[in-house]
Amino acid sequence: MFADNSATVLPSLRQRRRAAATREIVDAAERHITEHGPHALSLRAVARELGMTVQGLYHYFPNRDALVTALVTKAYDDLADAVTAAVDAAAGEPAARRFLAATEGYRHWAVTHVERFQLLYGAPLRHYEAPAEGPTTQAMRRLSTLFQRELFDGFTTAQLAAADTRALSPAAATHLERLVPHGPEPLPPPATALLLGAWGHMHGMVVLEAFGHTSFVGDHQAEIFRMAMRDLLEDLHRRIPARPPR
Repeated sequence: MFADNSATVLPSLRQRRRAAATREIVDAAERHITEHGPHALSLRAVARELGMTVQGLYHYFPNRDALVTALVTKAYDDLADAVTAAVDAAAGEPAARRFLAATEGYRHWAVTHVERFQLLYGAPLRHYEAPAEGPTTQAMRRLSTLFQRELFDGFTTAQLAAADTRALSPAAATHLERLVPHGPEPLPPPATALLLGAWGHMHGMVVLEAFGHTSFVGDHQAEIFRMAMRDLLEDLHRRIPARPPR
């Protein structure tokens, strides 16, 4: 046997210091957003909190868009982590229970971190455009993969292709077939349509609550949300045919 003499290359002191400073800047920007909202993001205020000049901050983030991209990516990742933790806590439960846990994890993170959720799904920041196929896109796809897995767990591709949905136009079906897969395998167009509809229903309810539009429901918002998600799941699964008997 030959010994493996390859050594793990550790980051240099300079690299570690830069990474630590970058984390400090992102943390300070998150605090600023939490206190003042995403549209009030000020590089000058972030730099002032850290005892830096704006020019010094540009050494780590060359412009505002670079910092916003880092903040959006981290928010998506933190949201996906919360959903993952909720699903993991329901490990061993039936697929339906895991999907409901995923939706509740999504809701809880959103209503707990309203300003960061607003950064993701509120009115777009003026003059900001996320980089195409950049880190924000990859982080968003991670969320889509989580929900696709839990929503369709246990169903075959043939079952999903035969889902009872309204007929898609040829152009829409072709477009859905060409979408980049966000889950373990590509979805047939009917299943993609169901996934988008389910996500829109869930996300819409969360947005209404997180942005204060359902405050009239009072302390019962979580209960109403759970009831709606159970109804959504039951209706969607009724649309997917059972496996033929062997």
